[in-house]
Amino acid sequence: MRKLQDFLGLRFRLVLFALVASTLSAFGQSQYTFTGTITETGTNLPLAGASVFVENTSFGTVTDFDGNYSFTATLDSGSYNLVFSSLGFTTQKVSVNAGGSTTITNDIALAEDLLSLDEVVVTGTGSGANKRALGNAISSVKAEELTDNGATQIDQAIAGKITGALVQQNSGDPAGGISIRLRGPSTIAGNSDPLYIVDGIIISNSSNELVDLGGNAQNRLADINPNDIEKIEVIKGAAAAAIYGSRASNGVVQIFTKKGRSGEPKFSFMTNVRVNELRKEIDYNTVPLAWEVPGDRTNLATYEVERYNLQDSFFDTGFGIENYLSMTGGSEKTSYYLSASHLDNEGIVENTNFKRYGLKANLTQKAFDWLDITGGFNFIRSVSKDVPNGGINNAYGAITGFVFSDNSIDPSPDESGVYPITSPAVPRTNPAEAVARFDFGQKTNRFITSIALDANFNEHLSAKYTLGMDYYNQSATAYIPIGNTSPNPDGYARRADLNNFQYNSDLNVTYETDLTDAITSTSTLGGSWQYEERDRVGINATGLPPVVQTATGGSILEQGETRSQISYWGAFLQQSFSFNDKIYVNGAVRMDGASTFGEDERNQLYFKASGSYVISDEDFWQESLGGTFNLLKLRASWGQAGNLTALGAFDRFSIYNPSALTGSVSLIPSTAQGNEDLKPERQDEIELGFDAGLFDNRLGIEFSYYKQKVTDLLLPRVLAPSSGFGSRFENVGNLENTGVEVLLRGAPIRTPDFSWDVTATFSTNKNEVTSVAGGGRLTLAGSFSTNYVIEGEPLGVFYRQFYARNEDGSIALDEDGYPYRGTTEDGESSKVIGDPNPDWFGSLINEFTYKDFGLRVQFDAVQGYDVFNWNRRLLDNVVFGGGYNVGQELLGNRPKGYGSAQANIFEEFVEDGSFVKLREVALSYNLKPSWEYIDNIKFSLVGRNLFSWDDYSGWDPEVSAAGQSNGVRGFDFATVPIPRTYQLGVNVSF
Repeated sequence: MRKLQDFLGLRFRLVLFALVASTLSAFGQSQYTFTGTITETGTNLPLAGASVFVENTSFGTVTDFDGNYSFTATLDSGSYNLVFSSLGFTTQKVSVNAGGSTTITNDIALAEDLLSLDEVVVTGTGSGANKRALGNAISSVKAEELTDNGATQIDQAIAGKITGALVQQNSGDPAGGISIRLRGPSTIAGNSDPLYIVDGIIISNSSNELVDLGGNAQNRLADINPNDIEKIEVIKGAAAAAIYGSRASNGVVQIFTKKGRSGEPKFSFMTNVRVNELRKEIDYNTVPLAWEVPGDRTNLATYEVERYNLQDSFFDTGFGIENYLSMTGGSEKTSYYLSASHLDNEGIVENTNFKRYGLKANLTQKAFDWLDITGGFNFIRSVSKDVPNGGINNAYGAITGFVFSDNSIDPSPDESGVYPITSPAVPRTNPAEAVARFDFGQKTNRFITSIALDANFNEHLSAKYTLGMDYYNQSATAYIPIGNTSPNPDGYARRADLNNFQYNSDLNVTYETDLTDAITSTSTLGGSWQYEERDRVGINATGLPPVVQTATGGSILEQGETRSQISYWGAFLQQSFSFNDKIYVNGAVRMDGASTFGEDERNQLYFKASGSYVISDEDFWQESLGGTFNLLKLRASWGQAGNLTALGAFDRFSIYNPSALTGSVSLIPSTAQGNEDLKPERQDEIELGFDAGLFDNRLGIEFSYYKQKVTDLLLPRVLAPSSGFGSRFENVGNLENTGVEVLLRGAPIRTPDFSWDVTATFSTNKNEVTSVAGGGRLTLAGSFSTNYVIEGEPLGVFYRQFYARNEDGSIALDEDGYPYRGTTEDGESSKVIGDPNPDWFGSLINEFTYKDFGLRVQFDAVQGYDVFNWNRRLLDNVVFGGGYNVGQELLGNRPKGYGSAQANIFEEFVEDGSFVKLREVALSYNLKPSWEYIDNIKFSLVGRNLFSWDDYSGWDPEVSAAGQSNGVRGFDFATVPIPRTYQLGVNVSF
């Protein structure tokens, strides 16, 4: 008790001391008002949303639509730096004196900085770093680039805006999953998704397929509203992971949400309506004839039929609406940002939609002169109505039924409401029934919350502590009524639930000092602890009674439960030096650990080094080339990282499954043997590059070259039968990624009334699996044994049967005129027939403004990659009869059964998936009425995915039925195409 009293007494004395100190300090302070206008150099156009703040304090604001700013600050007498900044413009500091007049006015013009080298970016150390000091590439996306583009998800919105980031929408469902690969895949068994961080909180972007939707699993990033985002920073490469830890070995996507600013409350209300439609139909059989005996090549007898466009039975026009309201304001010590949102978006498959409801609050409190406290809270409820399509195990989907259907059968129900079987050859669902009677859906309730303490003890020492938590419950149900045309005619029901909780606790301490007049030292010490927990249950049943939709009401086929807990920990030390603000060097060491690995291998050390040289700041450069070549920064970095995603919580153990044997409890070993000597996959990467500005910084160039080597890949090694197991994970593989990234930004025209900005990106990545145990091949699950891991080839190449060919390269035919399979010189019946990894991808963005009008046009291109068209393999087969080429056989334009002969020659169905898409077109008009309470009204008309220039015979070459799979790409089987979207919106600021 005595110790407790002493402790409480000590706490009381400390609090009393702090109160007295802060009170005495307040006697020497006065309140000052800062006002002015920020414009753009050359055009004198006002800069809306520019940041103005007193350096090393929390006092500041942002400019309004006319570029005006005004805020108050309580300061001691003395000199201060007033900092003016805006993304895409150079930062300016103006020295002001607090002590005379209490009103301080400064009008500032900011010059354009196309490469944003003066931008302060967050690099994981807790404190910001000037972009010119970094030795690795960082890409930024502004808030205005994330909205008014027809996208409903963040990962949709950044497509084409970042070099080195291949953004692929796997499904056109309203919340269809999206894959992002930064500089190619870096693992085979694990996950190549980047690490997502929202305001310092590591969030989950899992793709949980709780019910079989055929690869259309949602990303949980779909829960985040793009309207809440201030900016996004993307860090690529292992040099970044040295600070963020091995969970960032695939890169980092940092998402910064909007914060409050001091001043009177400001409101913004946005509403838009949208239309989603199928961009194109695929060709189908329109010939009004059918074979009497489809499987007999010699019987050419036909009879008349009516053909139906079955695409009309499940595709439809979808409509959507979105509303968003935000409020921001505060005093000199307290600021807040509040928002509420609602999205209801229908898909192009009938009876599919995605609804999202959100509430968000960010609060910043200046507790003391040296301490800021920031709290964030975000609640999201996401609800989707789904229709299963595609996939490996799914045989009851709408599009799955379409590719197997005979389109001479009317899919409409009879007078009793009974749907006919449209696939008599193979049990598959009538697509019209799937969209009308099946009931699949998901509900997610999610909380993301955080608190951050940002302390500046003095001009040298600072610290930041962040505690963040992300929790969601995802619940999914599936119901197929009895008396249906699917392979489950007696009904089907499933219920599955997932609870996902994770938190991260991070502390970083930074000490900065001037060693000499020319040398500045920055030392950072940090540590983190992360924990994630997943609990999942599910139950399946068939044999449902009439009307009953719950799985417990039927004959239970399967029930299961899984639990998982994983901990990650790490610590790092980083040292940086700046020489004359021109030369920067940086080195770091980090220790990372994860509970998924054995005790002897779970802790690993990783190193990083980088440097940059702003050579254009040298006098000799300014005197010789400075007039034209305004800026040149050379940079280089090297870093190591591990990959901690390849193993689940218990994968290092030999797993035993419970079972009942003759009425007794028993345990049956799995086919995978445990291995507690596994260690994390290891990645080494070197990056070289430069940033250049020419012609008064009207042209900016950013160039990067990287080479990444991944060793100790975790792969399943086949074991001898005598071991009692089928396989065991071992560190037995290597792969490499080599690539180039180029970013061009230009401002060809700048006048007070008209401006034209252009951005072009180009990225190329060459991936190669350089080593597989025994030099063999591994089949990637979820590809119908089509995508493989093969030594010396890119990850996920197509390896299947191919055409026999004549000496001149033409397809060889048998004596009946039909193609047949070939064999290699080694007698193999399969070979590499395609590669789903693109040769290059890029974008071209043009932005025009004329007075109050704005126009934005974005083209995206992905070139040199293959798609396996599983749809055509089925549609062209005479057994089913719905494809265009079956009609050509009926017309005599090719032999009867030709498509059936091709069905097992997989080379036929590998198509060029290269495309150029008109991704975004946005026309806007800003109305600034003279009304007292309205600041601005913005009208916008947006088109998304309007046109695609490609040679692909399917709906869309961009989608992939394997969803977020790391290695199975370019796999189009009954996948929902990406819709064409039109959007009309209004945004009112007041």
